[in-house]
Amino acid sequence: MGHYLTCRYYGIDATLPYFIPAPTLIGTMGAFIRIKSPIQHRAALLEVGIAGPIAGFVLAVPALIIALRKSGFTAIDPAASSVMLGEPLIFKAMEFITGKIPPAGMDINLHPIGFAAWFGFFATALNLLPVGQLDGGHVSYALFRGIHRRISEAFVFTLIPLGIFYWQGWLLWSVVLLLIGLRHPVTLDDSVPLRDRHLWLGWIGLAMFVLCFTPIPFYIN
Repeated sequence: MGHYLTCRYYGIDATLPYFIPAPTLIGTMGAFIRIKSPIQHRAALLEVGIAGPIAGFVLAVPALIIALRKSGFTAIDPAASSVMLGEPLIFKAMEFITGKIPPAGMDINLHPIGFAAWFGFFATALNLLPVGQLDGGHVSYALFRGIHRRISEAFVFTLIPLGIFYWQGWLLWSVVLLLIGLRHPVTLDDSVPLRDRHLWLGWIGLAMFVLCFTPIPFYIN
């Protein structure tokens, strides 16, 4: 919804969000909007690209705090086998802030709201990959239009060793991103300069990506 509202602010013709159905625990892989008119300049492009991740992040943080306060601890059974969720830095930070750091031999019995927050952070990290026309790709093009293609290629090929050594799903994502394409269309006037606040928005996007990304999203305990 953040993308849509920003498009409305800039007078860009865009659809309401379409949710992408997927056989996941939450039944979707997020949502996208279809932009029907050209984007005027890089400033508008950056704000459209970063609006969605910021909106998702701002909603997921309080949801995680509520979930952690409602969560307890459970003993780890070494003989049990279960699918575990990797912890991004934002999870570890919120565990510290809320005092929910598991003692030795214990794990957090996460409240269901926490799972929703986790998927929100995971989707934010994926969308902020600076590749093609993902949200991170919009931000990358707005800031570094001359080398956007090389940045896209570097991140896609970085996913390959991550898929080999950490989580095989990154291999699938590298293929999907290559199929979608690494190029980014120009705006109507790429020469319009960015303001200082747009550079700060770029740093905020980088910080959110670092906080939300985890090299092993899922693993078997």
